[in-house]
Amino acid sequence: QVQLVESGGGLVQTGGSLRLSCAASGRTFVRYVMGWFRQGPGKEREFVAAIRWSGGSTYYADSVKGRFTISRDNAKNTVYLQMNSLKPEDTAVYYCNAGRDLIAPYYSDFRRYDYWGQGTQVTVSS
Repeated sequence: QVQLVESGGGLVQTGGSLRLSCAASGRTFVRYVMGWFRQGPGKEREFVAAIRWSGGSTYYADSVKGRFTISRDNAKNTVYLQMNSLKPEDTAVYYCNAGRDLIAPYYSDFRRYDYWGQGTQVTVSS
């Protein structure tokens, strides 16, 4: 049974940093793209970043380029999202997902992913 468990969310001030973690288990993810999406209050779910488990290619939404960094630790089967220079508009529930054999541009479409985590809340105060 595949499980994606997010952690690391919390309350931070504008300009602060947080690191989200996604612990993946239940299968081998070598053929998967691991993505982070977020959903703010009253907003639709939007793409944040993604990484290919094999090879490590990364993709970012324009709104987070230069501020967020996605990475993975193969030994720990964990994906990270380092978030710096946080803004109030980054406030959202952040979800980790896994999608098999995704190619561009589908890695930015949450409907293409196979597995989801339960989400972790990030709140940025002004």
